[in-house]
Amino acid sequence: MTTPKNQHSRTLRGGIDLGGTKIQAVVLDPAGKVLGSARRPTPRTGGPRNVVRELAATLSDAAKAAGTTVPELGGTGVGTPGSVDRERGTVSNARNLPGFDGAVPLASLLESEIGLSVELGNDVGVALDAEAQLGAGAGCGSFIGAWWGTGVGGGVVLHGQRWLGRGAAGEIGHTIVKKDGARCPCGLRGCLEAYAGRGAMEARARKLAARGRRTELFDLMRKKNVERLTSGVWAKALERDDRLAHKLVDRAISALATALASTVNLVDVEAIVIGGGLGSRLGQPAVDRISSEMRPRLFRPDAAPPVRLSALGDFAGATGAALLVRTRSSVGAPG
Repeated sequence: MTTPKNQHSRTLRGGIDLGGTKIQAVVLDPAGKVLGSARRPTPRTGGPRNVVRELAATLSDAAKAAGTTVPELGGTGVGTPGSVDRERGTVSNARNLPGFDGAVPLASLLESEIGLSVELGNDVGVALDAEAQLGAGAGCGSFIGAWWGTGVGGGVVLHGQRWLGRGAAGEIGHTIVKKDGARCPCGLRGCLEAYAGRGAMEARARKLAARGRRTELFDLMRKKNVERLTSGVWAKALERDDRLAHKLVDRAISALATALASTVNLVDVEAIVIGGGLGSRLGQPAVDRISSEMRPRLFRPDAAPPVRLSALGDFAGATGAALLVRTRSSVGAPG
């Protein structure tokens, strides 16, 4: 990696992707190139202040990898799950994070910790903005993004900008794929996230394992010394031809294809971009399967949009968060 000169460090921006299982931080140069990165697990206990300490530590690690320090950065952005109020610097209803059920003043808490200005954005929304500017959506006037991770986030880009509706447009994870179906963490039934969200997939796996269904998923989890079925655990189980893992991933892919096909039938976009921890980890084979399973569900299968894997991968969310710092006036409300 290129080591920046200290006198130019203020032109660098930090970006942090706060996820349900991991925190990813990057330092970008003015052209959007990643100069340094770092990753740490997301705390499961300790509430917002414990999360903020880990955000600061991860950003410090990324700055060190870039050859600079946090105080020398020009600012940092954070992409977070939940409902984001950028003006107030708060996030709420981020149920995958400890103590984030109510409104948390995340921007001010982190600013006090690191001594820099902090911008907040929705995690999937900023990832889509990054893909639109620098990644798989570049050059597309319209595309749908589906971020397949702990939950399933999404967004719709129209005429080069995210369509926000009244503030909650693009929540593809909460489109209904089965009437009166499985209970979603949001409280509704039959949502895409109830079938394809990694959290819901893990809950289903635990339930079936408790009933005696054989699987290596939890043995692999313990071997990796993690407490959740991470994307890496699912990928390894598929490599080991674990029947339960295949069954649940197949179920997730079918649900994703159903939701995405219905959305394409409505808005007729030019492309679909698949990202997120599980989407990136399972990669092009999973993307190809989603594309194939979408086709028979399309009103115009002859005009099926290409389904693309995120070009920015694990760095999409953190890169988009960093872009918030220099593009405050652009789109960035919850998506």
